[in-house]
Amino acid sequence: MGIHQQITEKICADAQQLEAKLMAWQKTGEQVVFTNGCFDILHRGHTDYLAKAADCGSKLIVGVNTDASVRKLKGETRPIQDEQSRLFILASLACVDAVILFDEDTPYELIQKVQPDVLVKGSDYIPENIVGYDIVTAKGGKVKTIDFMQGYSTSLIEKKIKQA
Repeated sequence: MGIHQQITEKICADAQQLEAKLMAWQKTGEQVVFTNGCFDILHRGHTDYLAKAADCGSKLIVGVNTDASVRKLKGETRPIQDEQSRLFILASLACVDAVILFDEDTPYELIQKVQPDVLVKGSDYIPENIVGYDIVTAKGGKVKTIDFMQGYSTSLIEKKIKQA
């Protein structure tokens, strides 16, 4: 199988496709980690965060906000990159095992479907306030936070580009 196909196979078009991956991983005892975000312009802070999230288990699923939900969260000028581009770029990372879009305000429904062993968000969140905390802890899973790298954000990159 070629690299391009390996990347595209990580992109789940729908919940059924993701559920098939989850079932296969459960059979082999994989520990599933879930995180989510916009990931508009992928930068070092993102890759550092995703690599650390992947280290929390054996399979990393990334829920990605749709273009519509990014606009709702970040404003009309975002996202800078469309959702299909963001999915492909994330899927090309070795530390990411699956990516899937979600359009809701939060990934709560997606977390219910995934039932991850570990839920990861940035340390700007208090674990008990992280969406899906109740789902993960009810099944004996863990909710972890990861520190962000200082000085890396899509907003800072966007500002730098506008000033150039």
